[in-house]
Amino acid sequence: MVQPFTRRSFFKLGAGGVVLPALLSGCQSVDYSQAILVGVTSRPRMLDPRRATDALSSRVNRLIYHQLIDFNEASEPIADLADWQQLSAKHYRFTLQKTPIFHHGKPLVAEDVAATYQSVLDTEFGSPHRGTLNHIEKIEVINTNQVDFFLSKEDALFVGRLTLGILPADLIAQQHNFAAKPIGSGAARFVSLNEQRLILLRPDQVELHFVVVKDPMVRVLKLKKGELDCVQNDLSPELVNYCTRQPEFNVSWQKGTNYAYIGFNLEDPWLAQPALRQAIAQGIDRQQVIDAMFQGQARLAGGLLPPEHWAGNPSLTGWSSNPDKAIDLLKKLDRPLAQRNQPIRLSFKTSSDPTRIRLATLYQAQLKPLGIDLQVQSYDWGTFYNDIVQGRFQLFSLAWVGIKSPDIFQYVFASDAMPPKGANRGRYQSQQADQLIKLAGQTQDLEEQATLYRQLQAHLQAELPIMPLWFENQYAVVRKNLLGYQLFADGRLDSLLTVIKKV
Repeated sequence: MVQPFTRRSFFKLGAGGVVLPALLSGCQSVDYSQAILVGVTSRPRMLDPRRATDALSSRVNRLIYHQLIDFNEASEPIADLADWQQLSAKHYRFTLQKTPIFHHGKPLVAEDVAATYQSVLDTEFGSPHRGTLNHIEKIEVINTNQVDFFLSKEDALFVGRLTLGILPADLIAQQHNFAAKPIGSGAARFVSLNEQRLILLRPDQVELHFVVVKDPMVRVLKLKKGELDCVQNDLSPELVNYCTRQPEFNVSWQKGTNYAYIGFNLEDPWLAQPALRQAIAQGIDRQQVIDAMFQGQARLAGGLLPPEHWAGNPSLTGWSSNPDKAIDLLKKLDRPLAQRNQPIRLSFKTSSDPTRIRLATLYQAQLKPLGIDLQVQSYDWGTFYNDIVQGRFQLFSLAWVGIKSPDIFQYVFASDAMPPKGANRGRYQSQQADQLIKLAGQTQDLEEQATLYRQLQAHLQAELPIMPLWFENQYAVVRKNLLGYQLFADGRLDSLLTVIKKV
């Protein structure tokens, strides 16, 4: 069997290589030579798309279910199952362009679309997606292929909200447990699920195995041994570098849209001062961090939306590094006389993930010469996240994953969106930001809406309620006998439906 090992034993210092062969010998495993084995950090949490919120579940559900609407590279809605007409300001008609067969044999029709969204709107069902859809006033089935949505108020972003997987109406009526046994109409059928493995079946009878391997080093070991075929993201930079040197691996990259940032507690006496936030933004050299940690595989961020988004602001790239200006700003801070010649001590909270801790120590090293003493505190994810929601922090680092709709700004920056009502964790309040958010939400002209959101992002960059860092690139490590693996900016796993494994 594979022997216990440590990070110290994994890397051979000074040799430019990694100690692996002794770890790869062991007992014979089950023969999965015909299956495609995907290494994941944890199992998908929810295979009922009406309840799913985590990224992996959403990506897997795309394989099991069809949805009405998808998005293009600019995050504009495009037809998946159906195209649409806006018959009036609050009336939309969707017409199915294809009628796939559910995995229990029934064709997908308009009644299934209506039943899916009506169940989401049912307050007793408790869907986390109800909030973004609760202005649906009525859903009417016109015929087998057409369904109408009537809204209680105008919403220019409405079409882009209809991205949930469609479930069969007959099983919804029977209160079928889709989380335990998902039945959709997508290309992949559900086979089984336990804590260690999810198995789906493609139309060509090739099985997709999502294998839970929590430790990133063990994932690489299993790739090396052939017990996994691919891993997408969730490896340390050292491990990715190691994989690029292995002859049996292909490592591919794709620009990403996951937005990393540093959050500030604006109720803190220090961080309430714009000069300190600006000093931090100019004291951290983000490009240097990208080069050191990610070998350049990230893009500097300004606005929360990537520049290619239809409401993104390509002119924004955040604050440039300028240590001299940062020092001048620190001299202007309002501070007690006794502390004027002392370093400013700030707590920086992060998760216990080793890569996130290393990032925090880089920020610490860059800020210390300026007179900012960053005290790095790392916690398990549950403790860390709870502290952030409760406002028990001065600074923290997090990321927003897979943002498509620009109404994220209402959720993150509006004055009335502080937890638990929203994700304004830094307790930011700005009349100008609130006004731009309100105007953007009210206009039904998407060009005008995009202009307002670009103005809002410029305003947020100037005020720094959070500090934009970068958009980390997506990457995948696959064995060379797995052909056709494609990466997408939002991390979707759709290419698993078509990849070929040469045995």
